[in-house]
Amino acid sequence: MDSTDKGPLLEKHSSSSLQGMMMLLLSVALPLISTSPQVWITPTGPVSSQYIFFVGLYMVAIGYGAQKPCILSFGADQFDDTDEVERTKKSSFFNWYYFTINAASLISGTIIVWVQDHEGWVWGFTISTAFVALGACTLFFGSATYRFQKLGGSPLARVCQVLVVATRNFDKDLPCDSTALYEFLGQGSAIQGSRKLEHTDGLNFFDRAAIVTPSGCESPRQLSTWKICTVTQVEELKILIRMLPIWSTVILYSTVQEHMFSTFIEQGMVMEKHFGSFEIPAASFQSVEVVTALLLIPFYGRVLVAVFRNFTGRTNGITPLQRMGVGLFFSMLSMMSAAVVENNRLRIAQDEGLVHRQVTVPMSILWQGPQYMLLGAGQVFTNIGLSEFFYGESPDSMRSLCMAFSFANIAAGNYLNSFILSLVPVFTARGDIPGWIPGNLNEGHLDRFYLMMAGLSFLNLLAFMFCATRYTNVKRLHI
Repeated sequence: MDSTDKGPLLEKHSSSSLQGMMMLLLSVALPLISTSPQVWITPTGPVSSQYIFFVGLYMVAIGYGAQKPCILSFGADQFDDTDEVERTKKSSFFNWYYFTINAASLISGTIIVWVQDHEGWVWGFTISTAFVALGACTLFFGSATYRFQKLGGSPLARVCQVLVVATRNFDKDLPCDSTALYEFLGQGSAIQGSRKLEHTDGLNFFDRAAIVTPSGCESPRQLSTWKICTVTQVEELKILIRMLPIWSTVILYSTVQEHMFSTFIEQGMVMEKHFGSFEIPAASFQSVEVVTALLLIPFYGRVLVAVFRNFTGRTNGITPLQRMGVGLFFSMLSMMSAAVVENNRLRIAQDEGLVHRQVTVPMSILWQGPQYMLLGAGQVFTNIGLSEFFYGESPDSMRSLCMAFSFANIAAGNYLNSFILSLVPVFTARGDIPGWIPGNLNEGHLDRFYLMMAGLSFLNLLAFMFCATRYTNVKRLHI
C-alpha cells in the first residue's frame, strides 16, 4: 500500500473533520453565549466567530478531501483479491459505499436543512457534529478487526526513480527478450506488500529503467533504486500513464454533473414550482437525482448484474469500463432531456408573451424530473465504475494515490464548467442579442447550450470508447 498506513491516517483525518465541525458549531454558538453578537472575549483577546467559522470550514474540507480516497481504498482492502467470493463482495462494496454517500446527501439536503431553517444553525451543526463523532468512534473502535496492508514506501518516489533511471539510460538498447530486464529475485516483490507485475508491451522508453548495468547492480543482492528499477516498478508508472486517458474522458462527465447545481436550478426558478398547495424549491428538486441513485444502486446489484451476467458470463456482469460508458451515455441523454424541456418552456414563454419579462413560465418544474433521473443513473454507472476501475487497476502500493487521482476529475470538471460558461456569452451575445444564458432566461436560448453540451458529451463518449478499447489491463503475479 502507500507510504502511510491507511488506518492511522483515516483516524487522523476523521479527527481533523471532527475538530472542524466542532469549530463550526462553536462559531454559531458564540453570538448566543457572548456579550457581543460578533466577538467572544477570551483571556488572549477578542476572537471573531467569523474567523472560527472559516478555520473550521477549511479543516472540514481538508479532512474530508484527504479521507475520501483513503476510506474507499481502505474499505476495499478488507476483501481478498485471491478469493473469488470476496472479490465479488468487493464489487458490491463500491455500490453500497455510494449508496451511503447518497443517503447522507439526501439527509443533509432535507432533514438537516429543515432543522436549520426551523430550529436554528446551532441544532443543525450539533446534529452534523454528532454524526461525524459517531463515525470517528466507529472507525477507531473497529480498528482491531481491520486488515492492514504492509507499508510499501512512497509511490511518488518510485515514479521519480523510474523517470530518472530511464532518462539516464536513454542511449542504451533494450534487450530483445523482456525477461532480461531486472526483476527482484524470489516469489515476492521488491515493494513490500505488493504483488509483482508482468511486463507489458508499449511505453518502451520506461523499460530502460530496468536495463541491467554494472553501475546499477554491483552484486545480485545489492540494489540501488536510483540506478536500476524492477519491472514491477516500471509497470507501476505505465499503469498510471495508461489510466490518464480514461480519467481525462470523465472530466466532461463531471462538468455535466455540475449543471445540476447551476443551470438546472436557474431553469427551475423560472418554471411553475407549485404542486397543488405545496411549493417545490428549485434547489431542492435535485433530490430527485439522489433518490434515483438510492433506488438504482440496490436494483443494479440485485437485478441488473444477474441480467448482464447471462450475456457476458462475468461474475460482476460487466466490466468497470463498460459500466462507465453506460453512465456517460446517460449523462448525454440528460443534456438532451434538459434541452427539450427548455425548448418547450421558451415556446410557452413566447406564446404567453413573457419573452421580455423575467417571470415564471406556466410550465411545471416536474418536467425537470427526467433530466435529474438520468444524471442519477449516470452517477450509479460512471462514478461507481470509475472508483472500481481505478482501485482494480492501480498497483497494490498506489491505491490511495490512484483513488485520490480519480476524484480529482470532479475538481477538473468544475473548472471546465466555469470556463465553458464564461465563454458562452463571449460567442453568443452580440449587440442587442443577449446570448444563450442571459439574466432573463426567457430572452435566452439555454436549450442551445444544453444541445451543445449533449454534442460534446457524445464526442466525449466516442473518445472514451476509443481509449477503453485500447486500454491494457494490469497483469499481476500473485505472491
